[in-house]
Amino acid sequence: MTLSAFADGTDIPAKFTQAGDQTSPGISWTNVPVGTMSFVLHMHDMEAARMRTTDDMLHWMVWNIPATATSLPEGIPMGEKLQNGAYQLSARGPVYLGPGAPATGPRHHYTFELFALDTTVDVQPGTDPFATRTDIMKAIQGHILGKAVYMGLFHRPQ
Repeated sequence: MTLSAFADGTDIPAKFTQAGDQTSPGISWTNVPVGTMSFVLHMHDMEAARMRTTDDMLHWMVWNIPATATSLPEGIPMGEKLQNGAYQLSARGPVYLGPGAPATGPRHHYTFELFALDTTVDVQPGTDPFATRTDIMKAIQGHILGKAVYMGLFHRPQ
């Protein structure tokens, strides 16, 4: 998996964050496992907790990406269902939520995980994005053929 906007393990440009336009980055992948039926993309900040819970911050989840796809374009528009039939959500609804770590303190690690699955996910977007994410993660157990991980760093400018 590669993100065209920044190298793995480096700073995420402001354009893709809450300090900028919150544009979703372009993502591409290769070496798809044989038997892949769909993909799930999970972007989260493991250093930020959802208020009063053990959940980390959900920045973007895209599921039921078709097996024929090898990328997601930069700048996916807001909306529950994408043109390719996949669904998206974040802590703010059906939209990419860019990194937003505060200027004080260390940079946060934003992890992009891409799962190749031997099935599609039978989960519809719900009113609670964190509950929907939990349902998706439960649904993919036992169906993961491969996983790619990419990470970027960010905190707001001073």
